[in-house]
Amino acid sequence: MRKHAVVLGLTFAGLAAFAVFAGWAFYEGSQLGGGWASLGPVWPYVLGGAAVVAALAGFLMWLAFYSARHGYDDRVDPEGPP
Repeated sequence: MRKHAVVLGLTFAGLAAFAVFAGWAFYEGSQLGGGWASLGPVWPYVLGGAAVVAALAGFLMWLAFYSARHGYDDRVDPEGPP
């Protein structure tokens, strides 16, 4: 039980530290240059990157299920059939 408490405590501390960092980064990002309004030209690249990543993830998922359905993932017995 003590191991679980340590793991949960470290996990909570790590998530809290990340939340503090994310909040700080968000606040500091709003103070740079023209604030969030100056990010307008960047959004097409962000959305394009997200679309490409989503398409690649979808294709790889389709490929994994396709190969599983058609038996490409089955193990082959090196000694042959019984």
